[in-house]
Amino acid sequence: MSKTEVLTPQNSQLIFIDHQPQMAFGVQSIDRQTLKNNTVALAKAAKVFDVPTTITTVETDSFSGHTYPELLAVFPDHPLLERTSMNSWDDQKVRDALANNGRKKVIVSGLWTEVCNTTFALSAMHDADYEIYMVADASGGTSVDAHNYAMDRMVQAGVVPMTWQQVLLEWQRDWARRDTYDATIGIVKEHSGAYGMGVDYAYTMVHKAEERVTHGPRLDPVAAPSA
Repeated sequence: MSKTEVLTPQNSQLIFIDHQPQMAFGVQSIDRQTLKNNTVALAKAAKVFDVPTTITTVETDSFSGHTYPELLAVFPDHPLLERTSMNSWDDQKVRDALANNGRKKVIVSGLWTEVCNTTFALSAMHDADYEIYMVADASGGTSVDAHNYAMDRMVQAGVVPMTWQQVLLEWQRDWARRDTYDATIGIVKEHSGAYGMGVDYAYTMVHKAEERVTHGPRLDPVAAPSA
């Protein structure tokens, strides 16, 4: 394995660490709704490409609360690996899950960047020679400085920084891959902001594709009933 080798659905796995409300409450490095959007988009990408995914939580009932329902909706049958330790690597269940997936490239999305993400990344690289790919915009810290300095520390140690959309498009790689094309475009349109709007525009205005209504009927302003 080499960090110069691009991510593929066959050589990588994904772990979500502590995407729970109490952890999200403390995030100040990124807008929380944006954080959730990016996290759920990354989860949907992993499901589309059948990438092995681990979800771990900490002190659910006593402190952190339950995992985002939008994340659980993507993986409704996934076990949640509950821990007491801040460092996920300290938990044998997490180490076993990663080992059983048999892939050395581990993509990470978690809260908080400066604690749970950093300690996991350093430990996994040190103890088991994993390659860590940290999804910066699907992770959050308690301040901008906390997040940025944690990312700096991890990069200095050999962690590869990424964004969720970069992961998605690296997995897709070629638009000729028709088996995942529609699903990838669907994630882009729903979660990628301006890029998604551009895709919508190109489909409907340039290529004259039929507009797809996803949130109820579209009312013609002229024909709409009066109040």
